[in-house]
Amino acid sequence: MISLALNNRYDALRLMAGVSGGVIAAVALGAAQAKAQEATDPVSLSFNLGAATDYAFRGVSQTDTDPQVFGGVDATLGPIGYAGAWASNVDFGDSTDFEYDLYTGVRPSLGPVSLDLGVIYYGYAGQPSGANWDYWEGKIAASIPAGPAILGAAVYYSPEFTGETGHAWYYEANGSVPIPNSKFTVSGAVGRQTIEEAGDYTTWNLGVGYALTDHVGLDVRYVDTDAHDFGQLYDSRVVGGLKLVF
Repeated sequence: MISLALNNRYDALRLMAGVSGGVIAAVALGAAQAKAQEATDPVSLSFNLGAATDYAFRGVSQTDTDPQVFGGVDATLGPIGYAGAWASNVDFGDSTDFEYDLYTGVRPSLGPVSLDLGVIYYGYAGQPSGANWDYWEGKIAASIPAGPAILGAAVYYSPEFTGETGHAWYYEANGSVPIPNSKFTVSGAVGRQTIEEAGDYTTWNLGVGYALTDHVGLDVRYVDTDAHDFGQLYDSRVVGGLKLVF
């Protein structure tokens, strides 16, 4: 979600567990993607569970800076299709119980460029009447290898953002690089969130992931925004997380 300057809410892109690529334990996520690519069945499933010291989405806490527990399921559909569902606790200072995300899309390739074209629905169980936290976004993302590194960019658009705050755009540039002869991967991103009827801001993060096993990863990340005047949910912090993929 997104913290709006109009009430006790907050922001968007999934750092420690995100649907779009939020960025927890990139090594473990990579293992899950490799497993899916090797599957010969028309449909194959993978599951994920995890916890983090905060749920930071596009730089803003979704749990009022408290810990997060999350889980999800992902399905590969044929050679390029995918769909999935994901859920996490949230704390918006109201009766909202938890967030659930539903998403689908395709991941075609164009030469060395890997594309991701998809749609994401963000739902919120138990929200008070009139809150209108639910919304959806379309996504266009691309990544390309650059030596050992992976460089990427993404654009998200919502015609009616959370809280009925009008159309919104999120732009991001990101990258990751493995540390040679180790199980560590360094990654980071810079993004810009614009909302028609709420405050715009820039966010960034930088961190390191460690692959404990092929299925378990750790991530420690510095997260910040340029909108500290919006409140502590936008302040800088260090977020640590653990994710299991199976």
